[in-house]
Amino acid sequence: MELTHFNEQGRARMVDISEKDVTTRVATARTGVKMHRETLERIKAGTIGKGDVLAVAQVAGIMAAKKTADWIPMCHPLPLTGINIVFSDNGEDELYIEGTVKTTGKTGVEMEALTAVSAAALTVYDMCKALQKDMIIGPTQLVAKSGGKSGDYSIS
Repeated sequence: MELTHFNEQGRARMVDISEKDVTTRVATARTGVKMHRETLERIKAGTIGKGDVLAVAQVAGIMAAKKTADWIPMCHPLPLTGINIVFSDNGEDELYIEGTVKTTGKTGVEMEALTAVSAAALTVYDMCKALQKDMIIGPTQLVAKSGGKSGDYSIS
């Protein structure tokens, strides 16, 4: 497979997407935050001292998706048409974060979805670190994407 982010001199470049077709692009990513059961219960009860952890993490994820091109050097800035972050848990010791990002454009939104869930997880950590410093974030992965020349992808 040819690497597309290098020019003829072997230096980094932003891929030219001028000739690509505009299609609806959707990507979903997922991550987890492993923590003590007590920490998760306090998050769900809304008794963390810094405030509503899930509400703040949701906004952080949305904001991060919108700013992905500002901190991933070769990402194209995209007009996103939808971002949704949802939380669930295993009832024990892990919070799950799933983010879906949509656009109509010439390139996909996989990086935006991955950035969204990563920022949400980091926000959970930040807001709960006074209570627990040994939380574990991950694995973080793309779980599905659709649209574009490369077609659909799903981990099932």
